Amino acid sequence: MALNYNKLWKLLIDKKMTKTDLRNITGISQSTLAKLVNSENVNTEILERICKALNCDVFDIVEVGKVND
Repeated sequence: MALNYNKLWKLLIDKKMTKTDLRNITGISQSTLAKLVNSENVNTEILERICKALNCDVFDIVEVGKVND
């Protein structure tokens, strides 16, 4: 299984926010943001901070999909 954060980017668009805005309100680093952009694994604490900042649930920002063989 693989995670992607496409829902997060859509949510940011809906809230008229940029990725820089997300960094500023959550305090995440540029390298963590890069991991999110590249659908790499991040610590669940990071996901929790994003959810609190955006007032949403983790399933509002993360999708779980199958890895193509």
